[in-house]
Amino acid sequence: MTQDDSRRFPWFLLVSTLAALVVLISLGNWQVRRLAWKENLLATIETRINAAPVPLAEALALGGDAIEYLPVTIEGVFLADTEQHVLSTWKGVSGWHIYQPLETAGGVVFVNRGFVPYDRKEPATRPDSLPVGPQTITGLARMPLSEKPGALVPDNAPDMNQYYWKDLSAMTVAAGLTGFDVVAVFVDAGPYDDPAALPVGGVTNIDLPNNHLQYAVTWYGLALALSGVAGAFLWRRSRA
Repeated sequence: MTQDDSRRFPWFLLVSTLAALVVLISLGNWQVRRLAWKENLLATIETRINAAPVPLAEALALGGDAIEYLPVTIEGVFLADTEQHVLSTWKGVSGWHIYQPLETAGGVVFVNRGFVPYDRKEPATRPDSLPVGPQTITGLARMPLSEKPGALVPDNAPDMNQYYWKDLSAMTVAAGLTGFDVVAVFVDAGPYDDPAALPVGGVTNIDLPNNHLQYAVTWYGLALALSGVAGAFLWRRSRA
């Protein structure tokens, strides 16, 4: 290598560094936007869950995602032998959320009645938990998912009554409700009078993770570190 080659300005290094900085800063900016979105979502949820319950029919009139986490009341009779079981955890214990269709004047609504431990999945193991007669349920409206939430989530096994995500269509078929007017919403039942009874009500997860500020600081920090390294290199080179 000649002396001229060694003194040639490192344009490739400069362009690569600038391109990397653009990517890192863009990722940081994206996380800032996500932070604003998440904070707005959490504020909306907090407002909704503290609102007074309204009849489900009134909530459905709002349409779309406007009813997500909205407190509602429904009245009807649970259909026997139709429980659907969604794998879940509650306070560090593995178990199931019990989804059971409630026949109401406005159609059939799948109610998440709450959590039972893993070994209490079958109704026969908890005969006192089987509701009989007219019921009034107060809880949070939840929109069904349109598809599996991620590739890492296992496929549901309706034939074994084991679900890993809330598939309303599969639950409807498995519960023998084809042909029924099934309302396209779930209702998560609120806490019951007896906190020791099964299922345990009021298990809606509203503690959504919000790590976007941490991620933004990470990306901006990497951009700053890269700028420092590149600047130090160019300064030492100019002094050589």
